[in-house]
Amino acid sequence: MVLAVSVLARLLWTVLTPNGLNFVDLHVYVDGSAALLRGDLYAFTYSDDTPDFPLPFTYPPFAALVFLPLHYLPFGLVGLLWQAGTVVALFFVVRISLELLLGDAARTRYWQSIAMLWTAVGVWSEPVRTTLDYGQVNVFLVLGAMLAVRSTRWWVSGGIVGVLAGIKLTPAVTGLYFLAQRRWRAAVFSAVAFAGTVAVSYVVIGAQARDYFTTKFGDADRIGPVGSAWNQSLRGALSRLAGHDVGTGPVWIVGVAIAAALVVLAWRALDREDRLGTLVLVQLLGLLVSPISWVHHWVWVLPMLIWLVHGPYRHLLGTRIVAASWLAVTVVGVPWVLHRLEGEAISRPGALAWAGTVNVAGALVVFGWVAYAGRRATARESAETTPARRSDVPAPDPRP
Repeated sequence: MVLAVSVLARLLWTVLTPNGLNFVDLHVYVDGSAALLRGDLYAFTYSDDTPDFPLPFTYPPFAALVFLPLHYLPFGLVGLLWQAGTVVALFFVVRISLELLLGDAARTRYWQSIAMLWTAVGVWSEPVRTTLDYGQVNVFLVLGAMLAVRSTRWWVSGGIVGVLAGIKLTPAVTGLYFLAQRRWRAAVFSAVAFAGTVAVSYVVIGAQARDYFTTKFGDADRIGPVGSAWNQSLRGALSRLAGHDVGTGPVWIVGVAIAAALVVLAWRALDREDRLGTLVLVQLLGLLVSPISWVHHWVWVLPMLIWLVHGPYRHLLGTRIVAASWLAVTVVGVPWVLHRLEGEAISRPGALAWAGTVNVAGALVVFGWVAYAGRRATARESAETTPARRSDVPAPDPRP
C-alpha cells in the first residue's frame, strides 16, 4: 500500500509539475539515435527544452543502436513505459541488494515488504527523482550490474557488464568487483564483450563510431559544465573548491589516490562473502573518479543505504549516523538546492563550494567508516577467541 501511494504520488508529480513531462534525456536517446539514419549522430543536439545548453548524444555508438527501435514508437508511449519500467527496475535493484546481503532469507514475505518500503522511499531520493524527471537510463544500468553480480556464470556476468559498458561507459567499473572477488574469467570476458560492442559499432556505423572513439571519447566538456553542483565527482568537487577546472592534473590525481587508498582499506576490512558491501565500494569509487557524475548517476546510494541499515555493522552508532546523514542529503537533494543558488559557474563563495562536496565527502566518510568498523569487529572477534588467563592459575615463575 505504501509503495502504491508513493509511486502514484510520484507519477502525479511528473504530470502536474511544470516541465515534468519533458524527459529531456529520453529525447536525446530517441531523437539522437535516429540521427544514425542521417549519418550525423555526434552532430545531433536536443534544445527544445534546453535552449541554453543544447544536449548532444554523448554515449558510445552502440547505445544508439540499442535505442534506435524506440524512434519508431510514439514518444508519449515511450515516456510512459520508461517511467513504469524505471520503478519496476528500482524494486528489483532493492530486492537483489537484499539477496546479496541476506541470501535466501531475502525472499521471505517480511523482507519482500522491506523491499517495497525501500522502493517507496527510493523513488523520492534525488538520484531516482532526477532519473525519472529526465527519463534517464541509470536505474536500468544499476539493475544490470546487480544481475551480473548475482549470476554465478562467468560468461553471463562478464557479458552483461561488457554490454552495459557499450551502452554507457560507467558500468565498466564493475569489472573491479570481479577482480576483488577473484572472478577472473568474468573480468576478462567483460572486457571482451565491451570490445564486441565496439566492433559491432564499427561494422554497422563505421564513420560515426570512428568519430566517437577518436575525437569524442573522454571529452567531459561535451557532457556538461564540470563546475555545476550537479556534478558530484572528485573533479567537480575539487574544481569548485579551487575556483577553476582542475582537469585530470596533479590535484585530481592526489584526490583519486586518497579515495582509492580508502577503498582498499575498507574492502580489506569487509568479509570476503560480503558481495553487496564490495559492490557498493567499487561503484562509489567509480562515481568519484569519473570526470562527470551527475546526481542522477548516484542511484548506488540506495544499495549503499540498504547495506548500512541491514548490513554487518548496522548496530553501531556510527553506522546509523552515516546512514541517517546520507538519507537526509539524498531525500532533500542538497546538490539540487545548491544548483538553484549558484548556477553553473565554477567559482563561488567558499561555503557553497564546500557544501557542493556533499556526495563526494559522504562517499569518503563511508570508506573511512567501513575500514574502521571492519577492523574494530575483527579485533573484537580476535579478543573473544583468545583464551583469557585464569586468575586461579599461578603465573609462571620468572626466575631461572
